[in-house]
Amino acid sequence: MSSETSPKRCMIIAEVAQAHDGSLGMAHAFIDAVSRCGVDAVKFQTHLADAESSPQEPWRVKFSYQDATRYDYWKRMEFTEPQWNGLCEHAEDKGLKFLSSAFSLEAVEMLKRVGISAWKVASGEFNNTPLIDAMLETGLPVLLSTGMSRLAEIESVLARIRAAGVYATLMQCTSEYPCPPEKVGLNMLQVFRRRFGCGVGLSDHSGTIYPGLAAATLGIDALEVHVTLSREMFGPDVKASVTTAELRQLVDGIRFIERMKLSPVSKDEMAAEMAPLRSMFSKSVVARVPLVAGAVIGPQDLSLRKPGTGIPADHLQGLIGRRVVREIAAGEFLRETDIDALEMARAGD
Repeated sequence: MSSETSPKRCMIIAEVAQAHDGSLGMAHAFIDAVSRCGVDAVKFQTHLADAESSPQEPWRVKFSYQDATRYDYWKRMEFTEPQWNGLCEHAEDKGLKFLSSAFSLEAVEMLKRVGISAWKVASGEFNNTPLIDAMLETGLPVLLSTGMSRLAEIESVLARIRAAGVYATLMQCTSEYPCPPEKVGLNMLQVFRRRFGCGVGLSDHSGTIYPGLAAATLGIDALEVHVTLSREMFGPDVKASVTTAELRQLVDGIRFIERMKLSPVSKDEMAAEMAPLRSMFSKSVVARVPLVAGAVIGPQDLSLRKPGTGIPADHLQGLIGRRVVREIAAGEFLRETDIDALEMARAGD
């Protein structure tokens, strides 16, 4: 994420968001869980109710049994700055980059003090230029979500980011939870790359590992996927999340795909490398019946059996009508020296 050259390794981000449901202990548990899955980064969302919301904010989905308003929910999701510091330190101790989306200037300032690796701009904040400018002042790279944005809006925000000399990765995203396959929009990855010439990634809300694997074959720079400890957990994003077991499978699959893409194969070189195995699995010419010295080989006299260490199977037809120079037992493998040399030379003519 530090240059305009696409890296060979996709940055995989486990998005916790509000899956901790306001529990600091659960937030730390998520860090432990995703670190065991081999991801590169863990990401949260930093909501400060008084700075970003109001009691008039509507619910996207009314899911909470304890919060009267969306504002109340954001209030319950808040952590203090020392608590965010603890989460950041925990993530770094586990070898993870620490990320969190900021939804207010106050959240940006706090996360600057906490210390994060990059900024994530939600598509709902595209017109929030003070927020974006505050992020850009830090010089940190930006992950730019495009879930609800038109191409012209993306172009405008990207121009602002580039004018500040900051590296951006455009994240294809569809703001449906869960996102159906026909709306994932993998085609936009190439559109972004051609039109904007920047890093591209996928922010996946499908609740499956399939879009991430498919995107990896196209060479994405970053993948963000929501994660849950169990599909029986509470919260609005559970249906759009993968479990930690699925996350481990997703990470392994992407690394497997990357290794495949970085290792082009030559069929001729591979065949040479596989020569010992090939001789084990291929067949050789053997005598089906006993043959006396001087006998003329007929079609009924030969068969093919493993291993392929004798006369190759594709030479069988060329042996018909030739003479053997010694007695050969049934089931015995023929050798080139068993065939009359004159007959062999005549066949060569």
